[in-house]
Amino acid sequence: MDVGLIAAIYRAASTLIPKINPVDLPLSPALVSALPPVAQDALQKALPYLYPVGRFLGWQAYGYATGLVATGLWVIAHECGHQAFSESKFINNAVGWVLHSALGVPYHSWRISHARHHASTSHMTNDQVFVPKSRSQRGLPPLDPAKEDLAGSRVDEKIQEELWDALGDSPIGAAWWVFAQLLFGWPMYLLTNASGQKSYPKGTNHFTPGLPLFQPHQFGQIIISDIGIFIWLAGIVTWTYQRGFLECLTLYLIPYLWVNHWLVLITFLQHTDPLLPHYRASSFTFTRGALSTLDRNLLGGPGIFGAITGWLGATLTHGISETHVAHHVASKIPHYHAWEASRHLKARLASAGYDHEGRPGTWSEALRVWKECKFVEDEGEVVFYKNARGFAARQAVFANEGVSDSGIDVKDQE
Repeated sequence: MDVGLIAAIYRAASTLIPKINPVDLPLSPALVSALPPVAQDALQKALPYLYPVGRFLGWQAYGYATGLVATGLWVIAHECGHQAFSESKFINNAVGWVLHSALGVPYHSWRISHARHHASTSHMTNDQVFVPKSRSQRGLPPLDPAKEDLAGSRVDEKIQEELWDALGDSPIGAAWWVFAQLLFGWPMYLLTNASGQKSYPKGTNHFTPGLPLFQPHQFGQIIISDIGIFIWLAGIVTWTYQRGFLECLTLYLIPYLWVNHWLVLITFLQHTDPLLPHYRASSFTFTRGALSTLDRNLLGGPGIFGAITGWLGATLTHGISETHVAHHVASKIPHYHAWEASRHLKARLASAGYDHEGRPGTWSEALRVWKECKFVEDEGEVVFYKNARGFAARQAVFANEGVSDSGIDVKDQE
């Protein structure tokens, strides 16, 4: 279905966008004559630019729509990596390799590291991606118990100012980081382990066999993944040589960048929030890790418009953002059953006092989360992000205080 929808979007764009020209889409003389003389003069001067701008915007709309639908293909490949697409391991790996290679993803290499992520979600030293930086890793002064507490509920004003000087963002700076992360975060993670596990050595990537990410017996799978990426790159080079870079950029590379953008937006918000706990080894369990994630309605929002965009985001990406907690609890559930599984899981968790429904997955939410999630403490078995002034939105409770299985005070669900 996703491939057919992409083909339909291309057919519509390639048919309609070229018609944005003076012959096929002339300005109405009646409309022009109704304008004031000054506006008519300005329109005549701007006219040579309006049609090219219209065609440019049309192709950008094509890139946006195609990228969103292609993210659904990425989700199918992701399911193949979990062996959830088919009962046949061969079919799973064949389909997953083709789809992920076509989207610039080394199929087996990422499948292997992603399995580690599922086994160790929110584990401070074993999780694979979106691992919080600690106070010392941020280069901040050690915690002074006389001026701030470990939980992040009390911070001296002077300490707040010092932390803000080190971590605070201007609105432009924060927006730039979010933009760069969404556009380049995914390929940089594959190439350089950006935002990945800090315990891995420098040079860790998803393309070189023999690195700590992989076991010796996985050598052949890494090579097969690399072959897929080589074919992908060769296809881009050939397309550019035969048809020109502009066509390749417009029809493929811009949608590809949108796929990267959606992937980072979705996964960043699934695993990063001031309300989510992270665990050190002695307190980590698989159940705690699996439940340290959030469901979010991609592109959702208030009102009718938010309901429509939220439905589109959820439908076109097969609910990967909306059913994520259930996916971590049982990763072999295919997307078409994940909605039902998620509904029952949410009901069960709600009866125990847990709410794993985050705010809608949007750019503004990514900006908010980035501002609120700056570092965690070097101490503590259950830690929560602190903001640029040292405050945490949630505190952990410990065994002698009546800990819940997640390490979160279930009475505090704000």
